Amino acid sequence: MAEELKRANPELKVGGVYLSQLRTGKRSNPSPDLLAALARFFGVSVAYFFDDEVAESVLSEVAAIEALRQAGVRAVAMRAAGMKKENLRAITTIMDQYRQMQGLPPVTDAVDPE
Repeated sequence: MAEELKRANPELKVGGVYLSQLRTGKRSNPSPDLLAALARFFGVSVAYFFDDEVAESVLSEVAAIEALRQAGVRAVAMRAAGMKKENLRAITTIMDQYRQMQGLPPVTDAVDPE
């Protein structure tokens, strides 16, 4: 990762050991340039490192992407694209019932389909 950061930002002074220490909390207070480089590397806003709401939003998006990678989930999402709002509501109601029958937790962050 340090090599990739330096390749994208040749003036940046960073090494693998330092990044590891930042990750584990042994070091803190990285430079603004390093924070900007890390944000670009991970495709997030610099606010991700400081704002819990931004971080939670990013983590939720990552969880959603990971769910889409699971077998079958992508196929369901592709079939749902473009459907009418009332049809999506009916389908999500059925899916919620099947989740309950399987003992899975309810989906609490679902947005009403538009």
